[in-house]
Amino acid sequence: MNDSRAFARMLLLVTASVAVSVAALFAAPARAAPDEDKLGKARGYPVGSLQTYFFDESVRVGSFSAQAEIPGIRMHELAASAAPMPLPHSASEPDIRWDVDQLRRLTVDDYLSRQRIMGLLIIKDGVIQVERYQYDRKPSQRFLSQSMAKSITSLAIGYALQEGKIASLDDNAERYDLQLSGTLYGGTSIRNLLRMASGARFTENYDGHDDAARFSAAVARHGVEAAARLITEREVPQGTRFSYSGAQTDVLAAVLRGATGMSLSEYLTTRLWQAVGAETTALWRVDPTGLEIAAGNFNATLRDYGRLGIVLANDGVRPDDPQRKAVIPRDYLLEATDWHRFPEAFQPRKATPYFGYGYQFWVYPGETRRFALLGVYGQMILVDPELKLVMVQTAANATAKAGQTTLAREADAFWRGVVRYYGNW
Repeated sequence: MNDSRAFARMLLLVTASVAVSVAALFAAPARAAPDEDKLGKARGYPVGSLQTYFFDESVRVGSFSAQAEIPGIRMHELAASAAPMPLPHSASEPDIRWDVDQLRRLTVDDYLSRQRIMGLLIIKDGVIQVERYQYDRKPSQRFLSQSMAKSITSLAIGYALQEGKIASLDDNAERYDLQLSGTLYGGTSIRNLLRMASGARFTENYDGHDDAARFSAAVARHGVEAAARLITEREVPQGTRFSYSGAQTDVLAAVLRGATGMSLSEYLTTRLWQAVGAETTALWRVDPTGLEIAAGNFNATLRDYGRLGIVLANDGVRPDDPQRKAVIPRDYLLEATDWHRFPEAFQPRKATPYFGYGYQFWVYPGETRRFALLGVYGQMILVDPELKLVMVQTAANATAKAGQTTLAREADAFWRGVVRYYGNW
C-alpha cells in the first residue's frame, strides 16, 4: 500500500462506522492519567508565564498545548493548506503489544497509564490507527514541539540549498549573515551547525543556569546574532564531534533569513506547511528581531505533525498526490536521515550510545532506516519509511531529559512494539 492508488483504496475502506470508533477514542477515559494533580488538573491545566512555563510542572500541560497564550510571547503564523491531506481513521484500533523490563504484552492503555502522554497518534499507510489524548487535551489544540522544531529548521536549509539560495553546506554561516562575522558560530560551516558539530564549549542541561539559559536570555533581549557573541571557545575542531546545543539551530535560522530574505515561517509556509497538506495554521515563537527561535517553539496539532511525518515517511512525497511530486527535497532528506551517509563520528552508537545524528534529525541504529524528531519533556515524531509508519507523541514528562525518568526506555519499547505489529524491527 505504498503508492497513491493504494492510498486511495484505503480511503474507500473508511465507512460510516469509523465515526463511532472515533467518538469512542476521543471520549474521556475512565482511568486517571499519570500525575494529574501535579500537572494542574484542579486548576484546569493553566498556562504559565515566561518565567515558569518551561520549568514548573504545574503549568506544563497548559503551557505545552497553548504556548501562544503565555503573556509576552509573540508568534508568526504558517497558514494551513487549501487542500489538506486526507487523514482517515481505521475502523478499529490495532491490538499493539509491547514489552519492557520483566513486563510482557503491555497495551496502548498501559503505555498511557504509565507515562505523561498528552497526545498519541499512530499512522500506517496514511490512515490513523491510534489517536488518544489525556489531561483533557483535544485534537484542535496546538502542541509545543520543543526541539522537534530543529528538524523543521533543517528542512528549510534543504529547500534553500535546492533553490540555490545557499550555495553549499560547507559555506560558513557568516557568508549569509554578516552580523555573525567574527563569532565562533559565524566561522562554522552550515554543515557542521546542522550536525551539532561546531566544537563550541556549551552546556545544555536544562537547569536554568547553563549556557543554553544564558544564550536564550540573550536571544530574548537582543536576537540571535547578539547572543552568538557570548560563545567564544572551541573545545575541539569543528566537524569532529557531536555536541548537542540548541544555539546552533538558532544560528541556522539567522543563516536562512540572510540567504532568503525571509523568516522561517514565511519561507516554509508554502514550501512545507501547505505542501504537506496541514489543515490548521501552525505558530512559531519569534525573538525581538522577528526571527523564529528555531531550537524549539513550533506549535501544531497532533494530526498536522502526523501529516509531516507521513511525507517524511514517503521520502518527501505526499502519498495522496497522483503525480508523486516531491514536496521535501529527497536527496537532502536522505542525507539527513540515512546514517550510512554520515561520517563515523555521527553514526548511531558513535554520536551517542544509541542514536546517531544527521542534519538535526536523530537516527536509530540498525540497517533499516528509521529516524526521529525529538524534543525535551517527551515530544516525538518517529518515522519508519519502509513500513510507511509514523508515531507522534506529545508529553509533559517530569524532567526535560526523558532518560532521567522511565519515559525514554518505555517510549523506545513501545515504538518497537508498534513496528513489530506491522513488520520487523
